Amino acid sequence: MALAPNVATSVDPNAAEQPGTGGGSTRIVLILAFAVFFLLGGVTNINDLLVGKFKPMFHLTHAQANLVQMAFFIAYGAFSIPAGIVMSKLGYIRTFVLGFIIVAAAAFLFIPASAAASYPGFLAALFCIGAGITVLQVAMNPVITTLGPVETSHSRLTFAQAFNSIGVFLMVYGGATFLLGDAQPIDAETASEAQIQAYRVAEGASIGTAYMWLGVLMLAIAAVFWMYRSTLDHARTDDVKLEGTWGLLTHNRRVQFGALCIFVYVGAEVAIGSNLMAYLAEPSVMGLGLQAAGKLVAMYWLGALVGRLLGGFILRLAKPGRVLTTFAAGAISLIILSAVTTGTLSGWALILVGFCNSLMFPTIFSLATEGLGERTPQGSGIMCTAIIGGAIVPFLFGTVADLSGDIRIALAVPLICYAIIASFGLWAAARPAA
Repeated sequence: MALAPNVATSVDPNAAEQPGTGGGSTRIVLILAFAVFFLLGGVTNINDLLVGKFKPMFHLTHAQANLVQMAFFIAYGAFSIPAGIVMSKLGYIRTFVLGFIIVAAAAFLFIPASAAASYPGFLAALFCIGAGITVLQVAMNPVITTLGPVETSHSRLTFAQAFNSIGVFLMVYGGATFLLGDAQPIDAETASEAQIQAYRVAEGASIGTAYMWLGVLMLAIAAVFWMYRSTLDHARTDDVKLEGTWGLLTHNRRVQFGALCIFVYVGAEVAIGSNLMAYLAEPSVMGLGLQAAGKLVAMYWLGALVGRLLGGFILRLAKPGRVLTTFAAGAISLIILSAVTTGTLSGWALILVGFCNSLMFPTIFSLATEGLGERTPQGSGIMCTAIIGGAIVPFLFGTVADLSGDIRIALAVPLICYAIIASFGLWAAARPAA
């Protein structure tokens, strides 16, 4: 997902003659940026495993467990615009360094949270992680497009996004082994408070250790980027444009519909990913333990990677609106199939929704901002703000699961989301932008 507000970039045509902008430095920074795309994908989506880990660890309801995503994604809504303003003052590389330092500091907050086995402490740390990643992602796409010839910027960005998806799969799969294990939940009704606390501290130790090393890695990367802080001093970031944004949202039907679809798409994708472990653990589905279920969450994200790799070919065969409707209809069909079946078929049907998600974000984004001309930056900002759906929809999913007592019933939440997306595809296909 492209999570950064649109910030325009201007490059001095004489950049090659300026100190610190040599080809060698540029290539090194570009390689580092690709590596960061790889890491950030995993750091963001490892939250799916934390939802599954914290639920038995703290004896949470589905809704309470999904507060993990609420804490994380609210940071995007809170910090996207301020991060864009900061970047216009500091420049790209220095903003990178700031983002790495914030993520590192937030990662170190997991150490006291795990030692105290404090769920609110973990949520506070996740909010801070989200803030730091927001700062990084605001600068990420512009850095990739700026580091090299303009005519090859699209291919560089596509390559970087592929690194992001690979990072998601590998880090979620590896995280399932390191973070989850196969420890059995303690019986809260028969265990003493001391036993429960000891269990939580023991279970949280792996989380504290993992995020401690993440913090160390982020500081190391920040130090390396600081060495190349002048590499993009020739690139100028324009001010974040807020004027006219509200008027565009309230008067443009295409932008309104598109923003709603970004909201429900991110929400549905995150809701399924976050609750997939609980779903696969159901006796009527696959009855899996935490570690085995966590590894299948990685398969959910692998489906998205495969779809993105095929995306360029698919979008050349049909109009984007029709592709969007087809993929949304596929997601709806798989959700229904999962809900009405049992066992392996039920589990894998829901996992395969990941493939259907693959092309939705860029397709919705492009259709929603189509034809905006000079107002495209404001339209892009609206779309990025709508990513806050990742905080709201998973919590709604959990609430429905709790109230109904059946997680299958909660599948109606993403189903409705995909129905909205399918209708937007049909609407956009029938109404091409002028």
